[in-house]
Amino acid sequence: MNEMTSPKTGTVKALPDAQRVTEVRHWTDRLFSFRVTRPASLRFRSGEFVMIGLLKEDGKPLLRAYSIASPAWDDSLEFYSIKVPDGPLTSRLQHIEVGDEIILRPKPVGTLVHDALLPGKRLWFFSTGTGIAPFASLLREPQTYEDYDEIILTHTCRDVAELEYGRQLIEDLRADEMMRELLGDALDKLRYYPTTTREESPKMGRVTDLLRSGAIFDDLGIDRGMNPEADRAMVCGSIGLNTDLKEILEGYGLREGANSNPAEYVVEKAFVG
Repeated sequence: MNEMTSPKTGTVKALPDAQRVTEVRHWTDRLFSFRVTRPASLRFRSGEFVMIGLLKEDGKPLLRAYSIASPAWDDSLEFYSIKVPDGPLTSRLQHIEVGDEIILRPKPVGTLVHDALLPGKRLWFFSTGTGIAPFASLLREPQTYEDYDEIILTHTCRDVAELEYGRQLIEDLRADEMMRELLGDALDKLRYYPTTTREESPKMGRVTDLLRSGAIFDDLGIDRGMNPEADRAMVCGSIGLNTDLKEILEGYGLREGANSNPAEYVVEKAFVG
């Protein structure tokens, strides 16, 4: 635990644990991911988020909520972030390098966890931008494949390059010998549905529009609509996406769940991106 002496009172204040950066990758001029060491005491459920950040010039921590993109069994912690030029945190965080330290408050929380959903047969992950991060965690969690017969990851971004993190995630997951040994043919349950809204790509359109038109069901070769008895969904994206998807999902008869009251879908209300 780092400590800081207050210039006003002379008292020593405890700061959140500092974790060392072990890997940084810049995907585009707007997106980057990084890995840090994991506190030995940290326990979390795949899909949860924590508060991370940096020290400000006055010595106080500047923290924001970030979904953990690595699964609960991983020895390190992965995060996926946007770069906001004038953002109080990301304007500085985007310049971190291997060997640097970030602050991590080890109190994981969140609703994008299996415990918040009732048992079902098909699980939908709806994400935009860096909202894919908690699903990167859940897609590497064996329970996801044990609990469902089909898992569909949708990822909507403006440009093709912004889909690369998700594309690489799926490619690496399917090629990972350990995951193949652990899950076997269960990995074949996973389906990936990327779309763009600005740059031309094989599939264009907002996922909300594709749901309303029925195109997404046709593309995937499944019956149109969702069944509250079988379909489950997790949503992580912009406020607009979250609001629209809640309306669509509830139109199908799905109810919003929580850790204390599991139901058919859940929405993450706190993430960066």
